[in-house]
Amino acid sequence: MSAAAESVETWSGKDRGDENFPVGSLLIAAHLRPHVHAFYAFARNADDIADSATLPAAEKIARLDAMEAVLLGRRDAGSPSAARLRASLAQTGVTAQHSCDLLAAFRRDATQLRYRDWDDLLDYCRYSAMPVGRHVLDLHGEARDTWPASDALCAALQVENHLQDCARDLAALDRCYLPADLLAGAGADVADLAAPAASPGLRRVLDSLLDRCDALNARAAALPRRTRDRRLRLETAVIVGLSRRLARRLRRGDPLATRVRLRKGDAVGAVLGALRFLP
Repeated sequence: MSAAAESVETWSGKDRGDENFPVGSLLIAAHLRPHVHAFYAFARNADDIADSATLPAAEKIARLDAMEAVLLGRRDAGSPSAARLRASLAQTGVTAQHSCDLLAAFRRDATQLRYRDWDDLLDYCRYSAMPVGRHVLDLHGEARDTWPASDALCAALQVENHLQDCARDLAALDRCYLPADLLAGAGADVADLAAPAASPGLRRVLDSLLDRCDALNARAAALPRRTRDRRLRLETAVIVGLSRRLARRLRRGDPLATRVRLRKGDAVGAVLGALRFLP
């Protein structure tokens, strides 16, 4: 796409309601909610570019570069969501680094289709997921000692989302986030994701990744206690609860056979569980 084009963004139709976790919910203070939504819109549009099944890799990267140029003020037009986020960052004083880190992950999505091992996948999460929590924490003026627990939570949610979408990612994009060493060790193969149900070997891989998600969720449990803002404390407690519930559903369900997702009862249970952090 040329630099003169009106917009590099191609919205997929997904919005905040399609996520596994609340995005700028009513628990967030009203004056901060528009800034959370601006960050989400930027991330959503960048993700839609990276996940396009029709754009070539070079075009994806060019569009993501254009979003960064608008975000950093090197270009005035071409990405409405980046312009909106730039205004938000100017108003709140939150660093643009978190947003640039997201773009680094989406550039990787444009070219990297396989992951070697758990460390390789976690490095991806460092850019694709952890900046989301860090941005929201910075927006609320929280201390940096909240970052490790937030990073663990965001990584767990990211991997759980990969497991939910493992078959669809392969079919649509030839992309597989399941680490190659785990697949080989379980006697499984990327091609197993095209089957109508998980093979025993693939099930072992899914469960191994869920073991790691459980460990991340255990570390994430410290986040609400470390969060000073009362409303954000409740929000993070709800998200920790949702992540744990999603991991349990993925243990019981087969993401190849059906879409494993949270239900209304999970949301109610997570909210009720978060109430202990109300004081």
